[in-house]
Amino acid sequence: MNSGIMFIVQSVLLGVGLAMDAFSVSVANALNEPHMRRLRMCGIAGVFAGFQALMPMIGWVLVHTAVQHFKKIEPFIPWVALLLLLYIGGKMLCEGLKNRSGGAEKPALGLGALLVQGVATSIDALSVGFTIAGYDFMHALVCALIIAAVTFVICMVGLVIGRKVGTKLAWKASVLGGVILIAIGIEIFVSGLIG
Repeated sequence: MNSGIMFIVQSVLLGVGLAMDAFSVSVANALNEPHMRRLRMCGIAGVFAGFQALMPMIGWVLVHTAVQHFKKIEPFIPWVALLLLLYIGGKMLCEGLKNRSGGAEKPALGLGALLVQGVATSIDALSVGFTIAGYDFMHALVCALIIAAVTFVICMVGLVIGRKVGTKLAWKASVLGGVILIAIGIEIFVSGLIG
């Protein structure tokens, strides 16, 4: 197989693997906000895609400049992801349980919470910088952009799924979304400890 095609296939597969946490969080966000508009969906998917592109590039830069310093913080990455997602998921869970009577749709996800989700779901992508360390800058950048494009598409699918299901679940959507975020945080934490 042509090395250019192989590069694209590998980048797409990296994108799919990295986007799974962002997909789940996208579903949870749309469950919480089932009447989300398309422009907002694109913005949310764009934030996740941006972080999924940024983190491997930061990892690549670290490998080429300060790998010994990154090794010192690497054990803390699963803890950071766990704490961020436990906080956001717990907040959603509590809001859902408080509003059992249904009623109005929950307030839209704020920019701060969205950025925290973006960091939490992409922080494991820092280590991808090690796997693409052999690439020159342009190849690493193209790989990161492919990862971002794949993440964007996958997150949009997650948002559409969550929006459709969210209108049927009412208040339970927030509880389910919170549980999903907490589960993702625990999964990232356990994977980080095992891996």
